Amino acid sequence: MPPGKLLILLGLVLVAAGLFFTGGGKVPFLGKLPGDIRIERENFSVYFPVTTCILISLLVSFLLWLFRR
Repeated sequence: MPPGKLLILLGLVLVAAGLFFTGGGKVPFLGKLPGDIRIERENFSVYFPVTTCILISLLVSFLLWLFRR
């Protein structure tokens, strides 16, 4: 991959990560999908968003596939 395209891709990834960290908590369904694991007890709580991670992975894979074409 030429350095110019690599820099563009890296910039897009950084912009997407910035948007996710700034507004990610405001998306109502993100992190609350069926399949996300949440365990809450008296002394601790564990949360692992399995379905959300799979959905984000599919979206990023699709975007990378589009970019390569």
